[in-house]
Amino acid sequence: MAALPLEGLSAIVTGAGRGLGRAEALELARLGASVVVNDFGQPGRDGSGEASAGPAEEVAAEIRASGGAAVAHTGDVADHQQARELVQLAVSTYGKLDILVNNAGILRDRMIFSMTESEWDAVIHVHLKGHFNTTHFAAAHWRGRSKAAGGAVYGRIVNTSSEAFLAGSAGQPNYAAAKGGIVGLTTSTALALAKYGVTANAICPRARTRMTEDVFAGFEEPGEGQLDPLAPEHVAPLVGYLASPAAARVNGQLMVVHGGMVAIVERPKVAAKFDAAKEAFSYGELDELLTPYYADRPADESFAAAEVLGLKRG
Repeated sequence: MAALPLEGLSAIVTGAGRGLGRAEALELARLGASVVVNDFGQPGRDGSGEASAGPAEEVAAEIRASGGAAVAHTGDVADHQQARELVQLAVSTYGKLDILVNNAGILRDRMIFSMTESEWDAVIHVHLKGHFNTTHFAAAHWRGRSKAAGGAVYGRIVNTSSEAFLAGSAGQPNYAAAKGGIVGLTTSTALALAKYGVTANAICPRARTRMTEDVFAGFEEPGEGQLDPLAPEHVAPLVGYLASPAAARVNGQLMVVHGGMVAIVERPKVAAKFDAAKEAFSYGELDELLTPYYADRPADESFAAAEVLGLKRG
């Protein structure tokens, strides 16, 4: 029997007690990885409610019941020490860490003129700092192993961004900023860790979960017996691929994914370039060049970009 793609590898999936993280943890286990299932277990999608071991324990038990290896971790990845303990748990349980999937997050949506400081801080804290914390300790682990081995080791990071960063989201300035920050963190990490054999990529998943129930409220629901393109299970295979040896040459990439589609997003390119007639621009010269340029362009190109990616309401 052929070996499974992730056989012999160990993985951490954060926010894996429900929704997208759960689907990703199950997929990595199906592909042969031993999994640390992390979830703080708060019931509210805004991070409210009492933390609970239930969600993480249930997914870990589901993996074990299917013949896989899994342990639960119920710490908060936004806490630096608890993120350290998460990575240490993977290393002490499985001997090493090979794969890190950062998925944990919360929502506290509000328009920019109404958002409170605490609503901003909470979302940045969980999403962006949470991604940093686990990445920091995983990166230190891989760097140490590489130095001890005298060469490259196996390491994969898959981070979770969002189309809220790509196309804008008026009521989610904190979330969009955090997801944009995650892309920057990913590309920086990819450059820093490539020499150690580690890759880092980010995905913008489109999935129907408790986090996105409002976002997709106006989208067509599949009929009975029809495939739901927004099911989290359709995102998980890309995560499995990016975590695998087959993706060794995929590094620093951003991909949009949902059922039946993967779109590779190019890094920003210069759309137009203007040179000053003399050494520096004046206001008048900028007015003469830029005002006509924007007058001929769509009023809101972010919506045009969203349509290219197929993000259309039902």
